[in-house]
Amino acid sequence: MSKFRQAMLILLAALLAALFLLPLIWMLSTSLKNDFEALAGQMNFIPKKPTFENYIQGLSGELMNVPIMRWITNSLSVGIIGTAIVLFIDSMAAYALARLSDMPFRKTLFSMFIASLMIPGVLTFLPMYMEFNGLGLINTYAALVLPYTAGAFGVFLLYQFFISFPKEIEEAARIDGANKWQIYTRILLPASVSIMVTLGIFTFMGIYNDFVWPLYATTSPEMRTITAGIALMSQGSYTQAYGKLMAMTTIATLPVLIIFIAGQRSFVRAITQSAIK
Repeated sequence: MSKFRQAMLILLAALLAALFLLPLIWMLSTSLKNDFEALAGQMNFIPKKPTFENYIQGLSGELMNVPIMRWITNSLSVGIIGTAIVLFIDSMAAYALARLSDMPFRKTLFSMFIASLMIPGVLTFLPMYMEFNGLGLINTYAALVLPYTAGAFGVFLLYQFFISFPKEIEEAARIDGANKWQIYTRILLPASVSIMVTLGIFTFMGIYNDFVWPLYATTSPEMRTITAGIALMSQGSYTQAYGKLMAMTTIATLPVLIIFIAGQRSFVRAITQSAIK
């Protein structure tokens, strides 16, 4: 690769990074402005009089009747529990579809999983809401967790890893007396840590960032997640309180950012392993 082409690729990567970082920088800058400066409409990334008052009011609960920390706790709890259930169910389903040759209708079930990926989530929103409403689960933690507890994408992702796993290792384990459950828990799961972490990151981010379902599945302020809470704030008395809204958005972004940075190595390792295979 010539030096000119390498320099152009670096410049292109820098421009793309700037496009992604610009909204985040503007969000952080606006969160440090008072209401008057935030409403001025000037494109200044450095606040004239930086203030942490928006963060103080948000974390102390002065902005709403319910403290923001309660919403963040709800989002983290739902995200962690939902992610754990997804990893458990999807890994078992992928193991059964990929490694259990005696499983009936295995290829048909896998085709159904793939076909379900093409169904838009908006089509299942109303039937799912009616089902939870009929069961009396609206405005409960069960309504926030259960819709995320399994996904075809996770099954497909883990299936691709399990199907390419060397059969010799599995056969050697069976000769040593290992049953199917032991092969799944002691061999395949430890070998798929990178893929599992990658799926966990995607799943947690999807659950944590979702606001449409929590917005309609909860009716009391105490049950709101941070995304649904901010959505209500932006439609209520804080419609033009851009500084406060950006401060709450910045606080809501931190958990996802921390988890992504913590799992970045496993994420890159999983992509590298997939490329090699």
